[in-house]
Amino acid sequence: MRSRRKLRFRLVVSFALFGFGLSALFAFAALNIRSRVEDQLVNSSLLDDAKWANQQAHAGVPSGSRLLTGSVLSDRTIYKAPLSWQNLPTGVHDINEPGDDGQMHHYKLAVYRENGIISFIRYDVSREELGKRQLVTSVVAAVFLFGLISLALGLWLSRKVLKPVSELAQRLREFRKNGKVEALAPHFADDEVGELALALDEYANRLTSMVERDREFNSDVSHELRTPLAVIASTTELLQGSPDLTDKLRERLKRIERASRQATELIEALLLLSRAERRGPTRGETTDVAKVAADVIESQRPQMRDKPLHVELVVNGALSINAPGSVLSVALTNLIGNAIKYTLEGQVTVRVEKDRIDVIDTGPGIKPEDAERLFQRGVRGEGAGGSGAGLGLAIVRRLCELYGWDVSMRPRPDTNGAIASIVFQ
Repeated sequence: MRSRRKLRFRLVVSFALFGFGLSALFAFAALNIRSRVEDQLVNSSLLDDAKWANQQAHAGVPSGSRLLTGSVLSDRTIYKAPLSWQNLPTGVHDINEPGDDGQMHHYKLAVYRENGIISFIRYDVSREELGKRQLVTSVVAAVFLFGLISLALGLWLSRKVLKPVSELAQRLREFRKNGKVEALAPHFADDEVGELALALDEYANRLTSMVERDREFNSDVSHELRTPLAVIASTTELLQGSPDLTDKLRERLKRIERASRQATELIEALLLLSRAERRGPTRGETTDVAKVAADVIESQRPQMRDKPLHVELVVNGALSINAPGSVLSVALTNLIGNAIKYTLEGQVTVRVEKDRIDVIDTGPGIKPEDAERLFQRGVRGEGAGGSGAGLGLAIVRRLCELYGWDVSMRPRPDTNGAIASIVFQ
């Protein structure tokens, strides 16, 4: 998972690291150049001074310098030189010896040998090393100082630069609390943040228009569909009261009544989904899951005609939920209807437990990898043929998510078939 940081934090850190890195690079370059130039100049100067002393002085005669100390010896008088100097070749050497003050000093010793004459020029670099240490201390202090300045400057700039963005976010949060949307662009300058505010205003207007159209459409659909369904239900009820009806006509009227009731329940459930509104039963009533399941089974019996299929309701415990019966009816109608549809022969068992309801069939079953995919829109199970649009299980999943239920489907472990379950939490 990628780490998420605030934009202000990233700006401050980037600015501080840039300032610190640039200061450190400058300090390293300064120290490196100083060291190289110093060594080159000192070595060249010492070697040239030793060569000059070798050419001007005579063997055995001490040679001096206003800046350096040294001597010129021959092969016969080389014993007068310190033991550590006697076998040194021509060149510049680093040595550590006690000085006149008794302390150890770091020297550069230039040795030049020619025609039996050996010149020694000694240069004390301890003072240069002290100066180098002081320079390093100053440079390190400067790096940290510039780093702190960069950090402070980054904090100030980030606060200055991101202030309009923070103000924009604060106004958006206030809109969410107040429940109303106001124009954002007039509160900001004509810059990038102003362009963002203008784009948000345009998006909010389009979204508001879309929500209004959706709300009006839902209201129109609810009114226009409920009215004819109410007429169908009342007319069917009146017709059933006629004494001269045959049993066949009475059964058909019952089917019309059940279809009308299912359509009304489906409209109510779809309206709840469109509004993302979770509504419980009226007056605090609860819904009996077993009773709703029995009604759904009765409404699905016409699908079992000419099928060697038996549907059984098993109630192992009383179960009531705080949800409208219409919502549960829509969910169970899809699950039980699918089980009856795909089971050509055998048995469909609807089992009610204390916290769940299972729909168990003996149909062709499903693949384990397809169990979750069947709840997606437009996905149909194998053997669905040309009927259906693959929306039933998707509607069931959305209803269950709205009420916090857990719906799932899995193959039967013992034989062919599938098990659809709703766990009420």
